[in-house]
Amino acid sequence: KRPFLPLSFCLPLGTRAWRRGNMAEPEPKRKIPLVPENLLKKRKAYQAIKATQAKQALLDKRKHLKGKQIKFKRLEAFLRDSHRKRRDDVRLRRMEHKPGLMLLPEGHKLAFAVRIAEIKGVSLQVLRVIQRLRLRKIYSGTFVKLSPASLKMLRIVEPYVAWGYPNLKSIRELILKRGHAKINKKKLALTDNVLIEKHLGNYGIICLEDLIHEIYSAGKHFHEINKFLWPFHLSVARHAARNKLGFRKEIGNTGFRGDGINQLIRHLN
Repeated sequence: KRPFLPLSFCLPLGTRAWRRGNMAEPEPKRKIPLVPENLLKKRKAYQAIKATQAKQALLDKRKHLKGKQIKFKRLEAFLRDSHRKRRDDVRLRRMEHKPGLMLLPEGHKLAFAVRIAEIKGVSLQVLRVIQRLRLRKIYSGTFVKLSPASLKMLRIVEPYVAWGYPNLKSIRELILKRGHAKINKKKLALTDNVLIEKHLGNYGIICLEDLIHEIYSAGKHFHEINKFLWPFHLSVARHAARNKLGFRKEIGNTGFRGDGINQLIRHLN
């Protein structure tokens, strides 16, 4: 018979030695390093100061955002604005000595104006005319009934606005696709004839077709209808932000376009 051997002798040699080492030398307990009390107080006070500073910085930031933002303007921007303002003043003085520019075109009663240029630094007279034409945003357009006064306004803002004579197709596409009404200073889409009849029924306009006809013919209630319509905000191609120069070449220069305004309307509509 084989002699009986304890379990420890059945294990490999390295395992028996490891077991003997563990039994012989138990691991000493780790001592947690003690921190002096004054150092703990300093840490706590420092953390409280940092938290107070962060809270105050957040409050100052919110207070600053509520007020007027500080805008940094380079010297080149001042020179550009001054040059643009001086150029507008010279151009407006020359216009007074050219009465032929104010002659009304024959056979045209209606014009459509689109602002396609920035107006930073323009003269005060140009800015007021742009506000009267409701072209405060770039690539916005409005209908204008031609008269000596309105023609003069279009000539004043000509370096920043493209304008011409729209046809019936362009007017219909603009109103059907981008037509909105201004009711109680709110923008509402022209999706229902009931809305038109409610606000323009006193002028004999009860549907969208009547509105389009009145705009195209520049009738006697044109100003009321044009005031009822919100300015048309035209769309811009996605590549315009990446390639401003190329997009500017696509839409063309500012000024009088004549019948070419219809191509610009289809390009931006």
